[in-house]
Amino acid sequence: MDQEEGSTTVDNIVTQFNTYEDFLDSQITTLDMYYLEDEGLARQLVELGYRGTGEVVKREDFEARKAAIEIARLAERTQKKILTSAGKDLHDNFLKALAMREEDNRSGIVSSVIFIRDRNSHGQEVSGYIDYAHRLKIEDFEVYFSGKKRLLPRPTDMSFYNWDSHVAVWNSTPNYQVIADNPEGLLFKYKRDRKILNVDPKAQPGDNSTRTPIQTELYMQAVIFDHVSRRKT
Repeated sequence: MDQEEGSTTVDNIVTQFNTYEDFLDSQITTLDMYYLEDEGLARQLVELGYRGTGEVVKREDFEARKAAIEIARLAERTQKKILTSAGKDLHDNFLKALAMREEDNRSGIVSSVIFIRDRNSHGQEVSGYIDYAHRLKIEDFEVYFSGKKRLLPRPTDMSFYNWDSHVAVWNSTPNYQVIADNPEGLLFKYKRDRKILNVDPKAQPGDNSTRTPIQTELYMQAVIFDHVSRRKT
C-alpha cells in the first residue's frame, strides 16, 4: 500500500469511528472474545496487528488525523461564517451602509462609529454615538437588518443624550476611550493605535478617519465615522 492509499484508509477509519477504542472493538470478532476472554487484551492484539479483520492503524496516526480533520472542519466553518446582513433585501441607505461595513468591523480592519439622532418609542428625541464593532459582538443585528427593530443609541453606548430629559451619558468601550472634557467638543481615542476621532462636523475627523453623512428615511440624522485601524491583507 502506498502512502496516498494509507492516508485514505486512515481518513476513512477516522471519520467512521469516534475513538480509537471504537475502531479496535470493530476489529474484534466473537471468536476472539471466546478464546481471549479479555477485551483489553483483544484490543492490544488488534493494535499490534495480531488480530483484526481490517487494516492496522496505529493509535498516534488515528489521533493525529482525527485532530487534523477537526481543525480543518473548524477552519472551514469559520471561513464560511455568514454575515448577519448577507442575503437581506436592504432598501434604506443606512442599512446598506451598515451591511457594507459589517465584515471589516467584525475583522477589525475598520472601526466604525455611528451617530444617530431620532425619536425613541416614547416620542423623545435622543442622539448618541455607537461603537459598531462592539455592538456587533454583544448583539444580534439580525433584527436590524431584517427591519424588525431600528438601531438606536442607548445609555450604555459611547454617548447618549436625551433632548427632552437632558440626560447625558458617556461610556468608554473595548475599542474607544471617551474624552468628554475637551473644551472643543467630544473626542474618541481609538485604543489600538491611540488615534483621535473628532466627531465635530466642522472639524476634520482625524488621521485614517472619514465622516460620511447618510441620507436615510429611518432617522432624522445619521452619520458614520470610519477609522481604518489596519490594512487588508
